[in-house]
Parts: sequence; structure tokens; C-alpha cells
Amino acid sequence: MSLRGERIVVIGGTAGIGLAVAQAAAGEGAEVVVASRRQESVDAALKRLPEGAEGHVLDATDEEAVRAFFGKVGAFDHLVFTAGESLLMESLAESDLGRARRFLDTRLWGAYTAVKHGAGSIRPGGSVVLTTGTAARRPMPGTSVAASLCGAMESLTRALALELAPVRVNVVSPGVVRTELWRELPEAEREGLYTSSAASLPVGRVGAPEDVAEAYLYLMRGAYSTGSVVVVDGGGTLV
Repeated sequence: MSLRGERIVVIGGTAGIGLAVAQAAAGEGAEVVVASRRQESVDAALKRLPEGAEGHVLDATDEEAVRAFFGKVGAFDHLVFTAGESLLMESLAESDLGRARRFLDTRLWGAYTAVKHGAGSIRPGGSVVLTTGTAARRPMPGTSVAASLCGAMESLTRALALELAPVRVNVVSPGVVRTELWRELPEAEREGLYTSSAASLPVGRVGAPEDVAEAYLYLMRGAYSTGSVVVVDGGGTLV
């Protein structure tokens, strides 16, 4: 199956995995709409996408803005949600509850709001693809908030797959991927993470956004998949 001629909305589609999904879908002939919180990010993404791509500024935590966004976008085939701030890694004792809530606001409640207001515009045969992470299956010290989020996203996906049927709802669970999500780590610590992760993974390297984008395209094409969690982690949950 091809995505040619289909219209795909990617919230968080201006960088990292979201941009890779938009580029890959556009490469198959899909019409892509990307949205992000900052105008400069939208402008930069449109320069990297084919002519005809559409970009919008959107704060996924603002329900009225999300409602208005889908009112402007109109009918489409697939909704992809990859939006989120940099990863939150801190010990329980040192955690900032305000920051933890903001982390969940975008990644969990932002996704929930997007599906709430966007599902009604999805054409027959369409789908929703959300984003989680492997911390739900293999948490580490300092990942209590991230693990909570990831577990919630998997449960939300299964519930929505039933509630929104026949619209299909699936979720992708990336492992360690070189994206802007790690930007708050000092460079030396970030590179050390990539190096140590690569050494431990069966595939011998950390992921690139393009690796993970393939899973989103599969789930958009795969008319017999719903309620699924597709893990793309280089074998990380095995070791």
C-alpha cells in the first residue's frame, strides 16, 4: 500500500522523528501538514519538505487552539502525534512536580486533545499514530515520570482503538534515537549516552529518526493493525 494522495497531519512534525515521518510520507506522494509550537521551527521544516507541504503554529496544550487548528485543516487521512519537550530525567527526591506536569501536559494530554478534536476529521480507512517510549517496559533510575507517561500512552492507545473504531489507533515506541529530545544533557554526557547505548545494543548503534519513521508509515498503511505498540529500539528491551 502507498500513501500517495493521502493527507497526513503530523503534530510535532518540524523536527526529529516527526519531521522524518513527514519527509518519508511526502516522499511517497502524500500531502503533509506539520504543526509545532514555534514559528521558526515551522519555517525551517517547510524548507526541508517538498513544495505543497503545509505548516501551522500550534500549542498542543491549548485545547481551543487545537480545536481551531483542526477546523482549519479539514478532512485528512492520518493523524501522527510526536510533539514533546526534551526528555525529563531526574530522581524522585529531586523531582520538580511543576516540570513533571508540564512534561505530561504536552506528551499525554496534548495527544489526548489532538485525538479528541481531530478524530472526527479522519476519512474512512484512516488512522491515528501516537508516540510512547521503552521506559514503560524497561525503566531506569531517574525515569519515573517518563515511565509513567509511556505506560499511559500504551493504555490510551488500546482504549482509543476500541472507542474510535473503525479508525485505527496505534503507537510507536522508540528506543534511544539521536534527536533534539536529549538536548538538555551536556554534550559530553549526551555523546557518552549514545556511545554506551550503541555498545549494548544488538544492532550496534543508536537509532536515527529515519529508522523510526518507517514504523509510523507501516502503521498508517497497515489496515489490519490497531491497538498495537510497535517497538523500534535496536533490541534495547532485550538487553
